[in-house]
Amino acid sequence: MLGLAIALGVGWIVWNWREAVRLAIGISFLGLLIAGVVLNTIFLVREARRNERYDSFINAVTHELKTPIASIRLYLETLQRRQLSDEQRDEFYKIMLSDSDRLLATVEQVLKAGEVGQNSRLRVKMQVNVGALVEECVALGKTRYHLNEDEIVLEPNDSGQEFLVRGDPMALQTAVMNVIGNAVKYSPNGVKVLVAVKEHHGAWVRVSVRDTGIGIPEGDLQRIFRRFYRVPSRAVMMTKGTGLGLFLVKTIARQHGGDAFAESSGEGRGSTVVLQLPRLMNVAWSGRDEYEGKGE
Repeated sequence: MLGLAIALGVGWIVWNWREAVRLAIGISFLGLLIAGVVLNTIFLVREARRNERYDSFINAVTHELKTPIASIRLYLETLQRRQLSDEQRDEFYKIMLSDSDRLLATVEQVLKAGEVGQNSRLRVKMQVNVGALVEECVALGKTRYHLNEDEIVLEPNDSGQEFLVRGDPMALQTAVMNVIGNAVKYSPNGVKVLVAVKEHHGAWVRVSVRDTGIGIPEGDLQRIFRRFYRVPSRAVMMTKGTGLGLFLVKTIARQHGGDAFAESSGEGRGSTVVLQLPRLMNVAWSGRDEYEGKGE
């Protein structure tokens, strides 16, 4: 279409090169036609990519839902049909609880993505000690992913100062847990995660999670925070995921007046994801809950 438009435009110019008015009108319409074709092509390409990411998300979520359900059903049928020892029953119960946790985590992630996508403003505003929150998340991550003490390490706070922010503690916990979960999930050759909480230029609190996993190509460092986006590499596609984790992290960070970004030296060299939040400077603030629309 673009080639045809240019051919028609050139033909018009050659045919009316002595007619200044016709020439000007023809060139103007040619420019509008070319611009329309280019914009339409860009829109179609973006829509096709968006649909592709959406289809990948549906397939991933379907797999994430079906796998634990099928596993739980299999173990329940085994318990129903066979006589098992107490040790075997306890082992089956542990596996089913693990599968139910995985199922619940997937459902909560999808619901949370829809919730933060609709609410652009923060509703719950509390004083949150980020250091204590991250410490709880690290302990929870070790339990959830069955890791040893040295596989997720929280860098000690030598300064002794508190890192306070104003926001929703549940949303912030979701963001930190998603970053930790990604670091664990994309470290197939052994988990080695370092978590740190530091102040940045006095006005920001930064939570950084560094791993030694599969890394991120330079061209995808910004794209990984898009909804449904997953890096198109074999290592990523072999790992289960919905493409919502880092989207939630960035959305929650921006709702708190901050941001999130990633750093990596390339594929196979690990990566660092940073959650940056505005630091609460007035430490004398009461810390009571505030809700939007509460006029008392």
